Amino acid sequence: MSDLAIKAEHLSKKYRIHLGTKPRYRTLRDTISRTLSLPARALRTRSNGTAGEDEIRTDEIWALRDVNFEIQRGEIVGIIGHNGAGKSTLLKILTRITEPTRGSVDLWGRVGSLLEVGTGFHKELTGAENVYLNGAILGMGKTEIDRKFDEIVSFAEVEKFIYTPVKYYSSGMTVRLAFAVAAHLEPEILLVDEVLAVGDANFQRKCLAKMEDVGRQGRTVLFVSHHMPSIVRLCERTILLKQGEIIADGPTTQVVGDYLSSALGTAASVTYDNPALAPGNEVVRLRAVRARTETGESSYAMDIREPIGVEMEYEVLQDGHVLYPYFTVANDESLILFTSVSSDPEWRSRPRPAGRYVSTGWIPGNLLNEGTMMVSVGVRTEQPYRNHFYEKEAIAFQVVEPSTGDTARVDNVRRYKGVIRPLLEWETEVIPAGQPHHHGG
Repeated sequence: MSDLAIKAEHLSKKYRIHLGTKPRYRTLRDTISRTLSLPARALRTRSNGTAGEDEIRTDEIWALRDVNFEIQRGEIVGIIGHNGAGKSTLLKILTRITEPTRGSVDLWGRVGSLLEVGTGFHKELTGAENVYLNGAILGMGKTEIDRKFDEIVSFAEVEKFIYTPVKYYSSGMTVRLAFAVAAHLEPEILLVDEVLAVGDANFQRKCLAKMEDVGRQGRTVLFVSHHMPSIVRLCERTILLKQGEIIADGPTTQVVGDYLSSALGTAASVTYDNPALAPGNEVVRLRAVRARTETGESSYAMDIREPIGVEMEYEVLQDGHVLYPYFTVANDESLILFTSVSSDPEWRSRPRPAGRYVSTGWIPGNLLNEGTMMVSVGVRTEQPYRNHFYEKEAIAFQVVEPSTGDTARVDNVRRYKGVIRPLLEWETEVIPAGQPHHHGG
């Protein structure tokens, strides 16, 4: 148990929601009659044990249902899922804001949390006073807060306003200061819910870097976010919630891939069965697209070491056009990584007769970084230029890395930065003592 930071067993939370009452419209006669008969009606209501026609209707929903997991000390774990999946309810139980209906949760260590913008901040107090107030709530002594104060204020970028009441802060200033307090006062467990939804790109990068630093110090981070690139960068393990239940718990790239495949409605292959509705025009129409391995298997999860084929099947309806199939690959931040146009020498500058064709472009192994790749496909002519169709984000696939084998990761356990991650050739030579190095020799 000494290595555990969080343990949840059969955690469930039920809420009773008010559905309201159906309004009843009455005439003046109804109102007078109702008033005169009120004592008798009230007596009947009490004797029958009902609220009569105006009974309030309620319903029950389970925000969490039989949730079980364990998180080790030093783990940075992502929590993802659609709105209403139970993510925020889980964090509120972990921070003791609300009690579970059933089950239990144990935490080993001091907990710092940032669940909402400015949670726990007193609007009438200054930023400085709120730093000390939140530090005290987290169990910090004044000496410890004094030591961290300047670093907190600098990180939050609120030096000019630190002695101004928080009620005059913008939402961005408030969340920057709230995050700085939670992250710098060294809790053993840090719970973060969508802090990156507020703030500019520079602050978001600072937040991620700080949480990575927290993890390197051996502390535990539970990170709830809808921003998948942040989850992939920060967390090696991710838990996927759906309607209050855990439906996946494992390596982040795999879990995020499953989630995005479901959320985006985009799979590794698509077929257009009805030619009349398929992308295209009177010249050419798209019939199918898929991501495939060298063995021909279509898969959403692609091994980072292996070549990935983008296969397009299309039907040429008119003779005499020089056609160029192409595709564009973008990551899950909508950043276009590259565009590839068919360079097949057999059909370069050569008009195609009508018929069915399959063109495949190969992405080398050990080129793309880990993450989700969105593939858009098209066919065009160059002289004159015309785009016959362009199907945006037709398919998607997840680049994943096996736990064993030769990859560019080498012995590094964290995700590499960058949109590509090639496996380059390296060489090392030992220079004998006292001898100069001859470049290129």
